[in-house]
Amino acid sequence: MLEESVSFLNSLLWGNLIIYGLVGAGLYFTVRLGFIQVSYLWHSIKLMVQSKGETKRGLSSFQVFCTSMAARVGAGNMAGVAVAITAGGPGAVFWMWLIAMLGMATAMIEATLAQVFKIKDEEGQYRGGPAYYMEKGLGLRWMGVLFSVLLIVAFGLVFNAVQANTITGAMTQVFGVNEVYVGIGLVVFSGVVIAGGLRKVAHVSEVLVPVMAIAYIVIAFVVVLMNVEKLPGALSLVINSAFGWQEAASGGVAYAMAQAMQNGIARGLFSNEAGMGSAANIAASASPNPNHPASQGFVQMLGVFVDTIVICTATAAIIILAGDGQGSKDGIQITIDAMSFHVGDWGAFFVAGAILLFCFTSIIANYSYAETNVVFLAKNSTKALPVFRLCVLGMVMFGAIAKVSLVWDLADVSAGLMAMVNLVALILLSKLAFKVIRDYQKQLKSGRVPTFDQSKYPELRNKVDASIWQGRPYEQ
Repeated sequence: MLEESVSFLNSLLWGNLIIYGLVGAGLYFTVRLGFIQVSYLWHSIKLMVQSKGETKRGLSSFQVFCTSMAARVGAGNMAGVAVAITAGGPGAVFWMWLIAMLGMATAMIEATLAQVFKIKDEEGQYRGGPAYYMEKGLGLRWMGVLFSVLLIVAFGLVFNAVQANTITGAMTQVFGVNEVYVGIGLVVFSGVVIAGGLRKVAHVSEVLVPVMAIAYIVIAFVVVLMNVEKLPGALSLVINSAFGWQEAASGGVAYAMAQAMQNGIARGLFSNEAGMGSAANIAASASPNPNHPASQGFVQMLGVFVDTIVICTATAAIIILAGDGQGSKDGIQITIDAMSFHVGDWGAFFVAGAILLFCFTSIIANYSYAETNVVFLAKNSTKALPVFRLCVLGMVMFGAIAKVSLVWDLADVSAGLMAMVNLVALILLSKLAFKVIRDYQKQLKSGRVPTFDQSKYPELRNKVDASIWQGRPYEQ
């Protein structure tokens, strides 16, 4: 009964609503921002690199980038890509690319708004995200509460079960470790990190994410070089499959294209999270450099690019170039089989190790997103957080032993509902976001270091924390 209900919700959400919503919003933001994901990509890279180092007021933009990447880079990049290709064909990769490019503009908007409406909690740590800009920007606390509940269910509970499930699949297949023991190990190590709160999560992510991402990309690049003669055929396969041209002879064009689009966009959203509103929670925790909300938007925009255009493409190349070399048809096992096909048995050990690190950091980063929303909902977060942490660890254990298809379907429903609520808020607040981003661009083009002066925004009067965004006047 549960599986049938979840399947029905998935078909309703991902059949039309989310696809049109994500693509439509992404196109709208892209056009209104002048294709900012292309014209300011290099600027995003420079901002991320220059933000390394400690800050007393909040997390650095680099720490936030690594934490958001820790959540993004996980099961979606390795098992999710395999699931998309299996269910939707190689064409699903094209739709992952498309939703990522459009999603970069969406991520720019939501991270900028998260910065504008951020607050300081009882410990002086910055907090913010969709729930906060829904309450403060739109004056709709009920909407913020709804989003918070959905995010807590999705990231604190369901998505962590997905990550644990993927780790268990890899450890069981490669090393033959009992899934119960894997679950217990994950619970112990996750518990140690999340007990330290946002700063502990950020410090762990700052160390692990760059190392594991670079190692995985290098190996994928080597695989591509080993199969360079197959690249034209692989690219042709992706494009033909994306539009159903391969199935033209059998009359299955519409169905094939719909499957590729649905699976590619669903897996792409799960991986890069653009438009879902999740990464905006950690984006609000940054003390950006330059001290302007839009600067963190550029950094988060880069995160979507690295996650999908770089890392997901690396996984897709490994799988597609393996051709018939992969033997299994279940999630992470496809990626493991494909890597082993290319480089031999040690490839399985490498993928298993990568999955362990990718998904473990996703678990702790997902928790950090949910923690911010628990603080938003709870009057006494010091009492609520310990209870919530136990629930998170319980779902990690559940995910380690659950049925993989059910876990992925639950993840899709959670992501879809979150995205719907967040997209409505982004559209309603987009005029403000455009104004803030253009202010940043104007100052940058004039040779100034952009700063945010909230007095220039009468629409923000009594809506933002004056102790955070004092700014300074500048000439028009």
